[in-house]
Amino acid sequence: MIVLRHCESEFNRLFTATRRDPGIADPPLSAHGHTQAEGLVQALAGQTIQRIIVSPFTRTLQTAAPVARALGLRPSVHPLIRERAAFSCDVGSPPAQLALAWPELDFSGLEETWWTTGIESPENVEERARIFRAEMSASPHWRNTLVVSHWGFLIAFTAASMENGSWRRIDPTEPLPAP
Repeated sequence: MIVLRHCESEFNRLFTATRRDPGIADPPLSAHGHTQAEGLVQALAGQTIQRIIVSPFTRTLQTAAPVARALGLRPSVHPLIRERAAFSCDVGSPPAQLALAWPELDFSGLEETWWTTGIESPENVEERARIFRAEMSASPHWRNTLVVSHWGFLIAFTAASMENGSWRRIDPTEPLPAP
């Protein structure tokens, strides 16, 4: 499977410049992030992608959109792969609001507050990553799946830090490397 960290968001842009939380809930991609997302169409062109799973945050939805459009795929929204709650950007948007912005996607499986409220423990995000790894390992389609997620979740899922807009192939049936 391919795991992809969302492209640069407005939160990432401002936080990188100031090292302070800019107070943006569910931020969109920055202009640079949109350029990165469009570039993923070419970067992933040689990969066999038949399914896209995406976190319900705006930045991941916007990151997945160009690839999904190019491949004629409709991403599946999965709240389990959301970001580890620690900053203002980790507050999401309600399903009705997301459905207005993304009418082609199905948000009906989301609770009204699908994101984690408050700061999420590392153990909780690691548990979500273990559950998702088990789901993917059991799926016969994991090899052809693109997962668009977040820095904190992907660290728990892959044991590696990833930059905005970067991707890598992993095998979810293999154990994580020891710390």
